[in-house]
Amino acid sequence: MSTAVAITAADINKLRQATGAGMMDCRKALTEANGDFEGAIDWLRKQGQKVAAKRSDREAKEGVIIAATTADNKTGFAITISCETDFVSKNADFVAFAQSIADAAVSNDVKSAEELSEVTVNGAKVGDLINDKLAAIGEKIGIARFERIEAPYIASYIHGANRMGVLVALNQTQPEAGRDVAMQIAAMNPLAVDADSVPAATIERERAIVIETMKADPKMAGKPDEMVAKIAEGKLNAFFKEQTLLAQPFVKDGSKSVAEYLKSVSADLKVVQFVRVALG
Repeated sequence: MSTAVAITAADINKLRQATGAGMMDCRKALTEANGDFEGAIDWLRKQGQKVAAKRSDREAKEGVIIAATTADNKTGFAITISCETDFVSKNADFVAFAQSIADAAVSNDVKSAEELSEVTVNGAKVGDLINDKLAAIGEKIGIARFERIEAPYIASYIHGANRMGVLVALNQTQPEAGRDVAMQIAAMNPLAVDADSVPAATIERERAIVIETMKADPKMAGKPDEMVAKIAEGKLNAFFKEQTLLAQPFVKDGSKSVAEYLKSVSADLKVVQFVRVALG
């Protein structure tokens, strides 16, 4: 018999921050899930609650995000230099420090955060510069996230005073379309490029939540499993339309989808991949 996990106020607050659900609901969800954070989120959703999107793009709570490309726009970098307080993250010197590290990543075409730490800037290794900055400001800082992508064309976009960065990989050189799509991703936070790009485990998780929610609905009582499954697939299609980039309504013209917008620019224009990094 498994031992019940003690639910702390910090656990409840963390779930509240991630989902927007009420304190008592968060306590109940964590209790039902025996302390498992993702399980608690699923429990809330199965009760029909709309919870805030949980994304892996949310990393350090404070810091500076730089999204940049090489001069030929064929390689893109999104780098988060984390710190502990917004006082530091908004400091012009710290922003310039983060920019210098990102510039080093671009100019040296580094492949990982570990490699970036060994790159030299003004005669000193990035790793040593970070340690010096830590000692100077008294806060824990570091390279919290490093992303690198390659494609025929990469567009980069920074939003909200370096609190979010986006990279979009296209199969053609289309600067205006690249920026438009990057702004779309920043605003709408899609999960994947299209339905085929959504991991199978995510789809099955969504399907299970939809079916459990429907079974809990008194209006669905007595409905055959085949009907429930059919309605569930319809709800999944709605999920894909909301959560996948190409199916989303284009933010600059809601009469067309992002896929339709891309086709209007060039018949063969495609989004190869994207990266969205946000402080949260």
